[in-house]
Amino acid sequence: MTTTTRTGGRPVDAETIDPVAAERGILARQGGKAQSEWRRRWRRFRSYPPAIFALGFVIALVLLAIFAPLIAPYDPYDTSPRLRGDGPSREYLLGNDGTGRDILSRLIYGTRIALAVGLGATAIAVSIGVLVGAASGYFGGKVDLLLSRIVDTLMAFPTIALLLVLSAVLTPSIPLVIAIIGFTVWASYARVVRAEVLSLKERDYVLAARASGATSSRIIVRHIVPNVIGVVIVLASLAIGGVIIYESALSFLGLGVRPPEPSWGRMLADGRDFIRNYPHIMIAPGVFITLTVLAFNLLGEGLRDAFDPRGRR
Repeated sequence: MTTTTRTGGRPVDAETIDPVAAERGILARQGGKAQSEWRRRWRRFRSYPPAIFALGFVIALVLLAIFAPLIAPYDPYDTSPRLRGDGPSREYLLGNDGTGRDILSRLIYGTRIALAVGLGATAIAVSIGVLVGAASGYFGGKVDLLLSRIVDTLMAFPTIALLLVLSAVLTPSIPLVIAIIGFTVWASYARVVRAEVLSLKERDYVLAARASGATSSRIIVRHIVPNVIGVVIVLASLAIGGVIIYESALSFLGLGVRPPEPSWGRMLADGRDFIRNYPHIMIAPGVFITLTVLAFNLLGEGLRDAFDPRGRR
């Protein structure tokens, strides 16, 4: 059933109201007593407690990556045969790996690689996905047909298989891993954005703007983009966690970051030969990967509520 509200004593179909524009109108009418739009978003964000913990964890990861040389107790590349496989102790809180390197120090430095690959590849994938999806959904016709076929073709191949083939052919490095993942996983984001834009462009407020003579660029900037920003933010947050998993998988298989770089996936691979006698070598990086991916997923949930008025709890 269609819901209605009253404006000036007349019922108005909810579909005719731009949710973002409506919220801005409320702020404008409230004048000086109203909180800023950013403060309202923050209030909606913190109403979801798991997102607050996730934000704190992500901030801690960023600080670890920035100040790794100051925080790490030891050099992540130093080996010590006499400490080979030692468990957690007062000096080495998470123990040592199979070559005697400090696991905690390698985890801290590995945060740099995880965030660099996660943010870099996500920026590439989401940017391409949003551009292709928006163009395909809004303009339709031959443009939609061409772009949709490209997306369908790319999605027909398993992502991990494409990553493995490209990584095996090319010499692995951090910039190359970022580029390979970014240019491989954008198709799924393009499909989501296209579906959202197809829905938005048929709303009455978009049709009214088009009938009033507004240009396509103005409609996209003022009506389409503000109402799709929540989806884009959620996509970006979820993408970072997924990219970190892809990078860890490639490094685990020896096709990602090259040793002795302290990648979390590489640390898992280094510990698989010692899993029976020294399980702590694989437990620490596995827990870090799990918590990081979970944090970005929860952060995306909170950001969706904050930026998308339609998704308000």
